[in-house]
Amino acid sequence: MTAADADHTVATRTFYDAIAEDYAALFHDALAAMPLDRAQLAGFAELVGSGGRVADLGCGPGRVTAHLASLGLSVFGLDLSEAMLAIARRENPGLRFEQGSMQRLDLPDGALDGVVSYYSTIHTPQHELPPIYAEFRRVPAPGGHLLLAFQCGDEPRRHDRPFGRPVSLDFRRLQPERIATLLEEAGFRIVQRTVRAAEPDRDETTPHAFLIARTPQ
Repeated sequence: MTAADADHTVATRTFYDAIAEDYAALFHDALAAMPLDRAQLAGFAELVGSGGRVADLGCGPGRVTAHLASLGLSVFGLDLSEAMLAIARRENPGLRFEQGSMQRLDLPDGALDGVVSYYSTIHTPQHELPPIYAEFRRVPAPGGHLLLAFQCGDEPRRHDRPFGRPVSLDFRRLQPERIATLLEEAGFRIVQRTVRAAEPDRDETTPHAFLIARTPQ
C-alpha cells in the first residue's frame, strides 16, 4: 500500500466511524422506498442463485447485506469502519460482518459466486479503481457476478461536517461508460447497465448507475 492509499483509507474509515450512528438512523429503511434499486438487487440475487456465496463490500450498517440475505443469498459484509460494523452486527445478529479493505480481500481466488459494491467505491480516486476491480474479478468463481452502484457525474461532492461531526470526505461521481470499460479491462463481461434519474424527494442531485457484470465461464 502506498502512502497515498493509506491516507485515503484512513480518511474514509475516520469519516464513517464519526457518522456511523447518524448515518444508520437516517438510512435505516431507505430501501423500502426504492423499488427500482430493490429490483437491481433482486435481479443480481436471481443471477447468482439461491444459496450463492456473496460478499457485500463496503457494507456499512448492513442494510444491503440483510436485504440480500432475505433474497436467499449466503452473504457476509465487509467494511473499513468498525463503528459501522458494530451497528451491522447489532442489527443483524445472524449475519457475518468483518473488518477489511476492498484493496486486499482476505479470500482465495474463486471463493465466491458474487460480489456487491453498493456505493462503496465512491470515495476512491478513479486512478485507484483498476486494482480494486482486479480484486473484484479475482474472488468470484467462473460465471460469478458483480453488482456495482454509484452516482453519475464528473465532479466530486465534498461533504463537510455531516451531522455536525468534525470530518469531511469527497463523494466521487463516475461515468457509467468509463466504469464499464474499466470492468471489461479487469476481465468482466457487462451483463446490464442501468441509469435511473435522480429523485429530488430523497435529496438526490445526480443520476444513479447500476452495472451488473459477469466473469467468464
